[in-house]
Amino acid sequence: MKKAVAAKKSGAKDADGAAPSRLIDGRIRELGDWRGEMLSRVRGLIKQADPDVVEEWKWRGVPVWEHDGIICTGETYKAVVKLTFARGAALDDPAGLFNSSLDGNVRRAIDIREGEKIDEKALKALIRAAVELNASKEKPAKKRPA
Repeated sequence: MKKAVAAKKSGAKDADGAAPSRLIDGRIRELGDWRGEMLSRVRGLIKQADPDVVEEWKWRGVPVWEHDGIICTGETYKAVVKLTFARGAALDDPAGLFNSSLDGNVRRAIDIREGEKIDEKALKALIRAAVELNASKEKPAKKRPA
């Protein structure tokens, strides 16, 4: 007998009962430094670019933004806030925001260091392009063997 799997909705709760948005709020407060401020800022830009974005909390504590699939994750490390775009290799990046994970076939990332400025217009355009790509259900191009 197959179990039906319900899709998570915005505001759905995780196993410990907290909504993903509250867990992200908690992470921002917990960081308490430039990384929390930056995570909060990029979160706001993501929501501006896609008001229908769904926030999730996955992989034991990673903020994830979804719309018809994963748009990007927001990981925090000692020296960077990393936005990893799930299908970034398939996105045009005319502003050259992607500066990490450039060799992969699927993902691309933006590492933001303390004091760096964000090109807000370019980031929002990248978010919207990721949403459009997810909505198209277009498969990422596979590399052909040489």
